[in-house]
Amino acid sequence: MSDAQTHGTVLAFDLGLKRTGVASGELAIGIAHPLTVIQAESTDARMAAIEKLAAEWQPALFVLGLPTRADGSENEMTRVARNFARRLESRFERPVFLIDERLTSATAESELHARGIHGKKNKALTDAVAAQLILQGFFDARLTA
Repeated sequence: MSDAQTHGTVLAFDLGLKRTGVASGELAIGIAHPLTVIQAESTDARMAAIEKLAAEWQPALFVLGLPTRADGSENEMTRVARNFARRLESRFERPVFLIDERLTSATAESELHARGIHGKKNKALTDAVAAQLILQGFFDARLTA
């Protein structure tokens, strides 16, 4: 990784068709935090929201959860995520790392449930926490590489 990729902010996304969870973290520290949820069904609306976040956070790179089936094989959302990653990279001229996101939403939901967070509030927060888990997985993988 270049120096630009050992320091700086990272924005991570748990891409969904209606909601996209967002997390942030610093490469030098390697700790992810849930940030927000983008409520957008179109790619253009999602990109506009990310544009605002990118202007504020000035990320060095992006991390995007790559959805697959439980056995690791690809599905329709895998294709959607890969296309979205290409758009992100092209639009913001920053590297985009795709990270296996299997079970992150279920884990996020379970963690929130254990903390007494349920109902409608849980749905949006689940996406942000899933993005946090995706980003933390990215940081942790860098430590073992």
